[in-house]
Amino acid sequence: MFMGEFDHTIDAKGRIIIPAKFRQDLGEQFVLTLGLDGCLFAYPNDEWQVFIEKLKTLPGTKEARKLQRYFMAGAAACEIDKQGRILIPAKLRTAAALEKDIVFVGVLNKIEIWSKQRWDENNDYDDVDQIAEHMSEYGISF
Repeated sequence: MFMGEFDHTIDAKGRIIIPAKFRQDLGEQFVLTLGLDGCLFAYPNDEWQVFIEKLKTLPGTKEARKLQRYFMAGAAACEIDKQGRILIPAKLRTAAALEKDIVFVGVLNKIEIWSKQRWDENNDYDDVDQIAEHMSEYGISF
């Protein structure tokens, strides 16, 4: 399980150091893809397979096909080098606006990779009490 928030920087070549706390659970090889809200998602291979199986069960609607293409077309296999870095493909860097300051956020079965600016814009929990009230519909109570 991934949890925590870590600030890092990306170098001119598009390489970034994966936080040490995430490396073991992520594995030496993993999948990086477009995320939601303007970030990237990093999945360990076993969690990626679970996610793919869920995508396969979607109905054949236009919306489902669009969602499948969104996650699959942007997906890239990544490998951590001996310095603990990965190279983020240029297309994914552009999509997530990754330029210098980066934030890694552990979210249960995946890692979100944010530009610091986007993270600051989306990291607003003013409505979390209201959201939590609706979670009882899903069997979650606090």
